[in-house]
Amino acid sequence: MTGITGIDDVARAAGVSASTVSRVMNGRAGVDAALVERVRTAATALGYRPNPLARSLVLGRTQTIAVVVPDLANPTFQGMLRGVTLAAARDGYRVLVADTSEDVAAEEAIVRETRRRCDAVVLCSPRMPTDVLTAAVAALDPVVVINRSVPGIPGVSADYRAGIVDLLEHLAALGHRRLVYVAGSPSSASDAARRAGVAAFAQARPDVEVRTVEAGATFGDGAAAASVVIDSGATGVVAFNDLVAMGLLASLAARGVAVPAEMSVVGFDDIPFAAFTTPALTTAAVPVGELGELAWGRLAARFAGEEPEGDVVLRPELRVRESSGPPPAAVGRTARAARTGRS
Repeated sequence: MTGITGIDDVARAAGVSASTVSRVMNGRAGVDAALVERVRTAATALGYRPNPLARSLVLGRTQTIAVVVPDLANPTFQGMLRGVTLAAARDGYRVLVADTSEDVAAEEAIVRETRRRCDAVVLCSPRMPTDVLTAAVAALDPVVVINRSVPGIPGVSADYRAGIVDLLEHLAALGHRRLVYVAGSPSSASDAARRAGVAAFAQARPDVEVRTVEAGATFGDGAAAASVVIDSGATGVVAFNDLVAMGLLASLAARGVAVPAEMSVVGFDDIPFAAFTTPALTTAAVPVGELGELAWGRLAARFAGEEPEGDVVLRPELRVRESSGPPPAAVGRTARAARTGRS
């Protein structure tokens, strides 16, 4: 057969009506299993592929979903996006991406505009206040949220509180008693969870001092925090994420502070570059791809008329590498102070 195979060609080959082929190809219920098999066999033999536009018109859907992220330059959000995209593609959906550039004021408008162009939306770590987010998702359904908990909306997230406690306990087990948490953005719900973990650890371990230093989520934020971190006298540092940790590592190296001999630095997320820093970065691995896949699975369930029960929470896994070690001896701290001009 030459030319483009159409639905009528499949109907003739299968010995059924064109409307039956349409119902089978669009996953509609009420078609006998034997007929479904005949139609699919004929379609495969003829190399038939449903027309996406026609299918969208029949289903009343665009076969497209949106994924809204706060910063597409961040490898963590890239991983989430990839997880959603690959899982959705297997079910015949494509993904429209919107980056809010960490603009909290514009985020709601961007989400609403994006939702109008597709069938549903996945919100990755939305930054907007809880009351604004709750009101927005009510008007955007179906929605799935990653790394935020919204009543009545299916969500998936990582247990950032438990993950940072694991990092703090790792440093404490090495002998560190003066620690610093280089915090993320106050608008980040995952940072709030990390801070809660820091507070819980501090309460459980009064023998360990933990100070919080305000920073952000980028390389530059980590580099800018170096002076405050050094001045704190801490021997161990937990960064908000791996990007912050990497920026801090670069700034410490420029100031002659050896890691981990004089100061241990650990990150969070385990982005692809974390194992290739100098030294390789100890971190808490967040399964971002799996979070994306789970988000799509819950969205697909909503399309099928099902209601997923409860939020899914995945615990990060500690990855110990070369950037963390025992605290320096007193002579080491004196040498560091001499090099940096601080006492």
